This record gives sequence, structure tokens and C-alpha cells, in this order.
Amino acid sequence: MISLERYNFIKQHYGHCGSWAVWANEDNKPKDNVGDLSVLDTTINPKILNQVNPDIILVALNISRKIKKPLANFHDPKPTANDYKIRYAFRNTPFEGAYMTDIIKDHVQISSGRMMTYIKQNPAFERKNIKSFREELLAIGSTNPTIIAFGEDTHKILRRNLSDEFEILKVTHFSHFMNKENYREEVLQIKV
Repeated sequence: MISLERYNFIKQHYGHCGSWAVWANEDNKPKDNVGDLSVLDTTINPKILNQVNPDIILVALNISRKIKKPLANFHDPKPTANDYKIRYAFRNTPFEGAYMTDIIKDHVQISSGRMMTYIKQNPAFERKNIKSFREELLAIGSTNPTIIAFGEDTHKILRRNLSDEFEILKVTHFSHFMNKENYREEVLQIKV
């Protein structure tokens, strides 16, 4: 549980890159309502403060396009998006309610290969983003985080910079060609 003040602070300061592993239920199709942000609105869903968990952190590489609404990252309603797999895989698990963010902030890039090349060529850029990530963990009130990386690239960055401080686990990236049932099975194998 977090306070309303902290929740609103996170929404205001990190809503452009972060969110929570809480989604509206789907209707008939797996992608239905994945972009419904009303579940993250404290005036509509005051229980959200009890649902969120700042000590489980799900981390992706970077955004593929600008986030237009606070807390909309990982809640993409576009038909081509795979955010619905995260909802399916993490719902009713110990990771539901986790804080979700990107290790690289404010850098739009659709290709993870290009992103990794840029990082390799600009080590100061990586250090700056690691520093920002540490500040984000403090700001959200994370005291003993378990960090779960989405994909190998994110996992490498996190382990390279933070493995001596935090437990860092890995799950396949949700955009990987894998059905939602197999993705959930992989998530259920994660031991915390």
C-alpha cells in the first residue's frame, strides 16, 4: 500500500514512463479494455492504493512512442500492441500491482537493436539513465525491490549496473512471438 500523496506524486512525475501492473478486465477479446486507465484513477478506484506494490519492479527497455496520458505506458490499446499479454500473464500472481517502467527514459525508439547500439556508443547515456532509475526507485518508495526485466537487452543493462544492489530476474519480452498462455506459464515460474 502507498499513500494517496505518493501515488499522485508518482503519477505526476513518472506517469510519462511508469505505470502499475493493474488493468481493467477484458470483455470478449483478449485485448479489450487494456487501455482503460480508470482502474488507475483513485477517484474511481480508491482500492488502487492497496493494489500497487513498489517493491516489485517490471522494467522494459524504452518507449516505442510518446506516452500521451499519465500511467498509460504498458496499457496500450492499439490493436498491434502486446500489452494485453502482460495483463494476462501477471494477473492473480504475486507480481500483480507491480510498478512498471523503462530503464531508458524519454528516448523513443522502436528498434531494440538500434537502442542497444546507441547505448553502446554512448556509455554516459546509460549511466545517466541508471542514475535516473535509482532516483525513481526512491521516489516511488521502493525499499527492497525485486526487479524483473522484460527481455534480454533490459536484463543486460540492469545486471551490468545494478546486480550488486538488487535481485534482478528476467522474463521474455511481451512483444516476443509467444502466445499469452505460454507467457503466463513463464511468469508463473519466476521465484521471488
